[in-house]
Amino acid sequence: MPVKLVSNRYGKSRVRLMRVTRHEQHHDLDEWTVQVLLTGDFDTAHTLGDNAKILPTDTMKNTVYHVARESKATSMEDYAKELIDFLLGRNPQAESVEVVVESTLWKRLTVDGQPYPTAFMRGSDERQTTTVSRQQGQAFAITSGLERLTVLKTAQSGFMGFIKDSLTTLPETSDRLFGTAVKAEWPYTKAAIEAGIDFNKVRSHLRDILITTFAKHDSLSVQQTLYAMAEGALHHTDIIDEVYMLMPNKHNLLVDLGRFGQENPNHIFVPTDEPHGTIEATVRRV
Repeated sequence: MPVKLVSNRYGKSRVRLMRVTRHEQHHDLDEWTVQVLLTGDFDTAHTLGDNAKILPTDTMKNTVYHVARESKATSMEDYAKELIDFLLGRNPQAESVEVVVESTLWKRLTVDGQPYPTAFMRGSDERQTTTVSRQQGQAFAITSGLERLTVLKTAQSGFMGFIKDSLTTLPETSDRLFGTAVKAEWPYTKAAIEAGIDFNKVRSHLRDILITTFAKHDSLSVQQTLYAMAEGALHHTDIIDEVYMLMPNKHNLLVDLGRFGQENPNHIFVPTDEPHGTIEATVRRV
C-alpha cells in the first residue's frame, strides 16, 4: 500500500541559556529555555535516509548560544527574531523557522533596603513565553504571553445558579476562595511588529491589567472573570486583537469542623490541585 509524507519538521528542544548583560553599575539576568523547529525540504531524510539537507540539531543548540553571545536584544522576542534570521540565512532548504522561548523569573535581591546590582533570587513558577516564526521572504509572526501566574482571591467570588441534577453535590456559594494559574497568549498585529515595539514593556503592562482585573472583579464564575481579564487587556492596547486565556479552577475545599463542635465560617480550607476545573477561551476584538 503506497504512503505519502504529508508534513514534517524537526529541531532542538529544551536548550537552556543563562545570559548576563553587564552594565557599568549593574547586571541584568535572563534565563531562557529555547526550542528551534525547522520546516522545509527534508522529505528524503525520511524516505531515503538521505541527510544531505539536514542541519544537525546539535548545531542548532550551538547556534542558540552563538546568536545569544552576539545579540543586542533586550527581549526574548527580539532575540528569537535574530535567531530565526540567522538560521534562514544559512539554510535555504528551510522554508520556515519557529522559535519558542520560555523565560524564568529572576528578581534582584534587596540588600539594606535597596535593589542589589549583581545578586538575584529565583521568583515564582511563573513563566514568560513567546513563539516567533518566519517563512523565507515573509514577515515575522509573534505570539507572546505568560503561564503559571498563580493567583488567589479570598473575597468577591461566588458560584450560584448552575445546573443541578441527581449527581450534583456542589452547594451554591456567594463567598468562596478563587485560585487559579493563569495562562494567557496574545498574537501581535502585523502592523505592530513592523512598527517595532518594546515587548518587555507591553508584557508588563498586560500582566498588570490581568492581575488588577482579577483582584477587583466581582466574580460570578471563573468564566466571567476570564472574560473580564481578556477584555481589559484588549481595551488597554490596539497592538493585539485577541487573547487566549486558560484558567484552571484550583479548588480550596471548606473543611467540615462540625464534628469537632466548631464552626467554620470560611476560615479553614484544604487546597487541592487535582482534579480541577478547566476553563479556556479566546476573546477577540470586533
